[in-house]
Amino acid sequence: MQNQLPPVAPAKSLRPRGVLGVFFGGMGPVRARRGARRLSFLAAALLLLLTAKGWAAETFRLATFNVENYLDFQEGTRPVKTAEERAKVRESILAAHPDVLALQEMGSLTAMKELHDALGSAGLSFPYLEHAAGYDTNIFVAIFSRFPIVARRSHTNDSFLLDGRRFRISRAFAAVDIQVNPYYKFTLIDVHLKSRRASVAADESDMRYEEARLLREMVDAELGRNPNLNLAVVGDFNDLRSSRPLKAVIGKGRFGLIDTRPAERNGDTAPNPEPHYAPRTITWTHYFGRDDSYTRIDYILLSHGMNREWLPEETFIPRVPNWGLASDHRPVVAGFVAQDQ
Repeated sequence: MQNQLPPVAPAKSLRPRGVLGVFFGGMGPVRARRGARRLSFLAAALLLLLTAKGWAAETFRLATFNVENYLDFQEGTRPVKTAEERAKVRESILAAHPDVLALQEMGSLTAMKELHDALGSAGLSFPYLEHAAGYDTNIFVAIFSRFPIVARRSHTNDSFLLDGRRFRISRAFAAVDIQVNPYYKFTLIDVHLKSRRASVAADESDMRYEEARLLREMVDAELGRNPNLNLAVVGDFNDLRSSRPLKAVIGKGRFGLIDTRPAERNGDTAPNPEPHYAPRTITWTHYFGRDDSYTRIDYILLSHGMNREWLPEETFIPRVPNWGLASDHRPVVAGFVAQDQ
């Protein structure tokens, strides 16, 4: 389900010169001024066209949401999503109102199309889609985008050794480049690491850590090619901020990732009296029935390059009544300026 893709926009180094600077940057000042006058009308028309097509976005929202078994037919112990549950998924997504949406536990292509079409009928249209499968044949990761996906390089078959056995990643690392407007592009990696449920094959925390190490290698490769890359790594990491897997993914130094830490917009603004810790805002994203616990395991992590465009005031967790009908997770949202800072 891919629309025809427009050409990739100019590189970051060209953007500060503006649209006409891209055309006339190599000319002398007099010729450049004359050329600019001759094509000023063309440039204005081009910008008007891009604006009409939604390419002149000044800000945008990125969200991630584990939709808990969004299936259109039963798979083993995974039940079909009921009409009431699907409606609450849509309500949760509409409350976030994202421009780019990363999903986990998405079902088949037909299930994805049903959700895509239902959101479109509700006024939230995503012309560009990605659906990526790993070893698990029941649930997948998916990306819905209002903006063109101009490159796709998802990892679907990565593997690791653990206790002398080789394992494949259960869910793919879906990686795409998204062109927000003519002068802003970012790379998105959508992940769903091994769950905290016990496995007969190996220790679940060790499996999750090995998947996290593979993800970190992927992040290092992306940033190694371009240290200033606009990169967002998002999804269900199934572990706490202080855990080995999260520490492995976040890393350190110039290739380290920044945790946006979305919270509810409920009026909480007081600082934490313990200054070494984050504010005591409500940030939980997941209810785990076995332990009757509420924890933060869904993240939007940013490279230093994309962190410069991050809008903390537009970063939040939507509050939706009866949210648990949709999923055992809540969506998280982050806002960005659509121009390199």
